[in-house]
Amino acid sequence: MRNRTVLIGLDGATFTILDGLMAEGVMPFLKQFTSGGARADLRSVIPPLTPPAWTSLMTGRSPGHHGVFDFFRLTSPDSRQIRLTTSHDIQCETIWSLASREGLRVTTLNFPLMFPPPHIDGYVVPGGWMPWRQLRLGCYPPDLYDRLKALPGFNARELAMDPGLEEKAIEGCSQEEYADWIELHIRREQHWFEILRHLMQIDPCELTAVLFDGVDKLQHLCWRFLDPACLGESPSPWELRIRNLCLDYFRQLDGILAEIVGMAGPDANVVIASDHGFGPTTEIFHVNTWLEQNGYLAWVGDAGHGENGSQQLGIGQFARHVFELDWERTTAYVATPSSNGIYIVRAGAGGAGVPDAEYGRFRQKLIDSLLAFKADGAPVVSRVWTREEAFAGPEGALAPDITLALRDGGHLSVAGSSEALVPRQEVKGSHRPEGVFIAGGPAVQAGASLPQLSILDVTPLLVYSLGLPIPQEFEGRLPEEALDPSFLAARPPAQAAPGEPPQPAAPEKKEEVVFSAEDEKIMADRLRALGYIE
Repeated sequence: MRNRTVLIGLDGATFTILDGLMAEGVMPFLKQFTSGGARADLRSVIPPLTPPAWTSLMTGRSPGHHGVFDFFRLTSPDSRQIRLTTSHDIQCETIWSLASREGLRVTTLNFPLMFPPPHIDGYVVPGGWMPWRQLRLGCYPPDLYDRLKALPGFNARELAMDPGLEEKAIEGCSQEEYADWIELHIRREQHWFEILRHLMQIDPCELTAVLFDGVDKLQHLCWRFLDPACLGESPSPWELRIRNLCLDYFRQLDGILAEIVGMAGPDANVVIASDHGFGPTTEIFHVNTWLEQNGYLAWVGDAGHGENGSQQLGIGQFARHVFELDWERTTAYVATPSSNGIYIVRAGAGGAGVPDAEYGRFRQKLIDSLLAFKADGAPVVSRVWTREEAFAGPEGALAPDITLALRDGGHLSVAGSSEALVPRQEVKGSHRPEGVFIAGGPAVQAGASLPQLSILDVTPLLVYSLGLPIPQEFEGRLPEEALDPSFLAARPPAQAAPGEPPQPAAPEKKEEVVFSAEDEKIMADRLRALGYIE
């Protein structure tokens, strides 16, 4: 086995929480691993969201090049039809196929946008956004699911998505359901680890990657229990119980990390990374209400003025508000909440729209208006990026015209409301741009505390660790400051020719991606449970 590399994804991990857990003795292995390796804050993409961020790490390219901006996508730049993003939408080669093409074997578990699965030399089990009934179709090779199903304790319903379990974290769940939700994710991480251990034992690969996403899910729902600043000086017995359960999740995760690094062995390089960080969110910005109040958006009849009933529907219809807009009077709208993006209606796109000659002036006026919106004397919108700033590249036409960062780090809401900005009943967790990077192994500089890296820098590091030349189209750089100088001198980095474009799932057949209405409702429930759909 040569140049063995292990990538461990901790979805949403932030040093804001991890440093405290390491200091308190909750995660002793991670503390030891971090002190003996290299660490840095890891800057995410715009927006700091799971699908575009992990896809950037998997491809070494920014969203304007790989084409993934959200959990969803418009079917074309002029369309109002929204569908789920899938692996077919990734427009750049991934590290999985690159390594496989170079003769290396790959195991990749629980990463997003892996359905339909790539046909690589190795093993694929798609991410936890897969409905559990679809999991067999998402595994590769085709017989992998049946082989895994024979493992003791294998539970597809907990590994993937089951509607009865996902309902546990829907907004407004009772206090009694929090414990079940946390314990579910303790078991779910163990399920993923058991699969990883099995594959590492029977057929170890040069590149092994696994994503643990419970970190993100617990922080969304339980931030106020994890962050001592939110817990208060006199927490109730129930609050202390939930905090202790959260700490138990991280203890169990720490044990899993220790076992993975132990199985990888001293000759392997191990990289731990997150797609984004986390922080508290205390308010909800009903952006379509704001757009209506400022003359940019109009509804048909009474639509949009009450609670959005489409929240109870599947993903195919949760954006029903788009079809309730008066397109003769609407010039800007938000199609999906998770992207934090606003689309401008262009003339000739089925409504009155904004003429091309007026587009630049109109967009700047909208940006200025958003930045001028204040509550409690402070701006609600902290920054606005244009499409060209955030999504430069050949795929940018499908991205929102402008993308917002809110002062409290939250996501926009498309739910109907009479007020544009309302306080949350309780503190939730939401994404931040600064994730984590931790690395160890023979190639890594021991005890290095580095300046902030970009998530795009992780991909060239992984490729270098595998002993492969770094493709010249990668947008990040090899972070040589993270590498041991003697190792770097003995193996200088080499550059490769441009990689290959992504291939269909099979040369002779491109599988159709079909989700049932129940599947779509399950996924919409999960997005709503985590705060993406208010």
